[in-house]
Amino acid sequence: MDVLRTPDDRFVGLSGYDFAPHYVEVPLDPADPDAAAAGGDVAGPTLRIHHLDEGPAHGEIVLLLHGEPSWCYLYRHMIPVLVDAGLRCIAPDLVGFGRSDKPAARADYTYARHVAWLRAALFDALDLRHLTLVCQDWGGLLGLRLVAEHPERFSRVVAANTFLPTGDRSPGDAFLAWQRFSQEVPDFPVGRIVDGGCTTDLAPGVIAAYDAPFPDESYKEGARQFPTLVPTRPDDPAAPANRAAWEALERFEKPFLCAFSDRDPITAGADRHLRERIPGAAGQLHTTIEGAGHFLQEDRGPDLARIVADFVAATPATPRR
Repeated sequence: MDVLRTPDDRFVGLSGYDFAPHYVEVPLDPADPDAAAAGGDVAGPTLRIHHLDEGPAHGEIVLLLHGEPSWCYLYRHMIPVLVDAGLRCIAPDLVGFGRSDKPAARADYTYARHVAWLRAALFDALDLRHLTLVCQDWGGLLGLRLVAEHPERFSRVVAANTFLPTGDRSPGDAFLAWQRFSQEVPDFPVGRIVDGGCTTDLAPGVIAAYDAPFPDESYKEGARQFPTLVPTRPDDPAAPANRAAWEALERFEKPFLCAFSDRDPITAGADRHLRERIPGAAGQLHTTIEGAGHFLQEDRGPDLARIVADFVAATPATPRR
């Protein structure tokens, strides 16, 4: 597997972004049973995954998972609010995005590998526990899989503009149009895509920051592949694992909050399925964030951060042992 790494100078002087990088190594092939040894030590070829780590070392951990085609830069407006609330923020870049390594071939990206790479980074390498998951877009498609498969690692969940599809129902015309666009457009305009998913007009420097991880089209194979990995048919390769995840989520009783925006055609209505099917969602103060598009972290980031901080404060976890 050939792997690209975005040069560090692409991340210098980005608008509104002044966070120190942190890295872990995960097995290049997560299916190799000999790739990781006890204690998180990795043997054999690896991928480097980047994450932010901000806030008090012993604060409750908020895991901020981005989606397509953004990176942890998306959470720059939220992190200061969460840190001021005494929370520790871990915000990784998914493989293929941000400062994380980027396999060079489209076929190297699969749904199962993304779940395994993220699991290896968060649990094997960082050994994170007692997490509050905040997930948007693909952050939910991956994060909710981890919650279902490792519920003991999580204390609560905040789902924002996301879903967990099994391919048993249509994802809707808006998503199918986006999927077609992603495969047909000659040059994949990452910054403009994020801008188009916001209700606010992003400044040129912000658009450039979303383009920064991708010096040219060869770095965008993961971003190109992601839309095709969303299960849209019952026989999709990821459908059985996602159905199994739903069975586990239907037993998940820890606090689960939906904080969707009111102007996102891609995920509109998905919060209803989460609220109805996940026991931990019962009785929670689910909210709709007004005036925000798909990337609500850009449009109303501080508002979402305050919702998360208030939710953590209102739902104390079982004391740590």
